[in-house]
Amino acid sequence: MAEVLRPDAAGIAAAVRVLRRGDVVGLPTETVYGLAADALEPAAVRRIFAIKGRPADNPLIVHLHTAQELERVVATTTPLARALATSFWPGPLTLVLDAGDAVPAVTTGGLRTVAVRVPDHPVAAALLAAVDRPLAAPSANRSGRPSPTTAQHVATDLGDDVEVVLDGGPCPVGVESTVVDARGDQPVVLREGSISREDLRSVVGIPSGMGATRRPVDLTASPGSRYRHYAPTCALEIVAPEGAAARAAELVDTGARVGLVASGPVPAGVHGVLRFVDAPELARLLYAALRDAELAEVDILVVESVPEVGVGRAVMDRLRRAAE
Repeated sequence: MAEVLRPDAAGIAAAVRVLRRGDVVGLPTETVYGLAADALEPAAVRRIFAIKGRPADNPLIVHLHTAQELERVVATTTPLARALATSFWPGPLTLVLDAGDAVPAVTTGGLRTVAVRVPDHPVAAALLAAVDRPLAAPSANRSGRPSPTTAQHVATDLGDDVEVVLDGGPCPVGVESTVVDARGDQPVVLREGSISREDLRSVVGIPSGMGATRRPVDLTASPGSRYRHYAPTCALEIVAPEGAAARAAELVDTGARVGLVASGPVPAGVHGVLRFVDAPELARLLYAALRDAELAEVDILVVESVPEVGVGRAVMDRLRRAAE
């Protein structure tokens, strides 16, 4: 089992030692916990793919300590990228740009682009500063499974495959970063996250009636966008708010063990997994709720939908993919 360490000076030093010998560590960020390795060392990055069982053509996000380190991993930047970085870094926004020569093909999934962000978490910032290397860090779970939002999730999922996990507490955002292709003059959203299209529009001045992109979207450049993700072991059904509780009760009558994630009361015979207030709270607690449903051994989990505005788009994206 992985050793879960406090993120004090000794814990950070232990994680740095592991990284410098080419291995991986569990790292908290504001979005989800990452499985981190030196992004510029091919053998270390291959460890990530092997541990996760991740397809080799699924690119990784490279994490930097500050925006000033962009030149270490990109060939060129753009005015759009600089504007977005100024507004949203550190934070849950990943920018896709042309990759620099220092970034190995294994990190980019064989693409000529690289996905980059500066995380907004004190433990991630401390480790990035101490190791002084860009870190590739996809979610610290087996591919296809719900992402981890606590250190214990990482230790449970990955066991002895990861030596050290830094415990930064529960992740405050809870869903992965928004991914934006910033190579042009307008942002192209490749993956929804907590930074919404409305947030992007407020920075780059796109009229409110338009989306955040006006050109075709190629999802191959975005980490985590082409394969099944986030899936619990139980079946999952998404139901509108006015019908979620009734649907759960109906399924109980069939003899199924039913879990419910909703904003209202839980009917008799239904296992209440999570009662949430709004989309941001559901985003923060969603992956933990999926794991809790598994532990409760429900046959089917009914989840109340949320409006697809702001982070609600990311929540609904994750739910639909978990239900596939």
